[in-house]
Amino acid sequence: MRNKISSTAFCCFWLHRSLILREILMPSLKHLLTLLTIVSIAACSAPESSEESAQSSAVFNTTLSVKEVMALVLEPASDTLWDSGGWVLDASGYEELYPTTDEGWAFVRAQAAVIVETGNMLALPGRAVDNDAWMIYSEGLSEAGLNAMAAAASRNKDDFFQAGAKLYSVCTACHQAYNPDINNRFDIEADAESDAD
Repeated sequence: MRNKISSTAFCCFWLHRSLILREILMPSLKHLLTLLTIVSIAACSAPESSEESAQSSAVFNTTLSVKEVMALVLEPASDTLWDSGGWVLDASGYEELYPTTDEGWAFVRAQAAVIVETGNMLALPGRAVDNDAWMIYSEGLSEAGLNAMAAAASRNKDDFFQAGAKLYSVCTACHQAYNPDINNRFDIEADAESDAD
């Protein structure tokens, strides 16, 4: 009889425990899982809103116009790169334009860094003309500068020349899209120089 009571008590205990699990703990577990899911989703989306609010609250000084950035920052750096890569053949003979000293390569690398950052400056709110092709050209400008920096660091003349060619292509395409008159001005100046010769 004692065995029967023990078995019955044991069954009642497990039945009672099972009911507690099903009726009390399971709903709590479901609530806990739901809460964890909501918290996880909120945690995943929190950085986006933090980044967006940081971006929207960032203040940039864009007092210099695009023309001023071009004339005072980009053109001198670009001219340095173009004047420091390639070859010239004239009446006096063949001349290589690449730097020949550590200081020369360091200088053109620094000018390439100016080009990288000019791409960023042109993409700032207050300067960016649109969020379409303008941004692609700004990024292309920075990429050309990075390529020139890497080539200058390794003193790779071919890569340096190609970086200058990419820079020229980006500048020409951007001018064609946003200021075609500037390309015409360069053509007129080139024609005037050749007529003077």
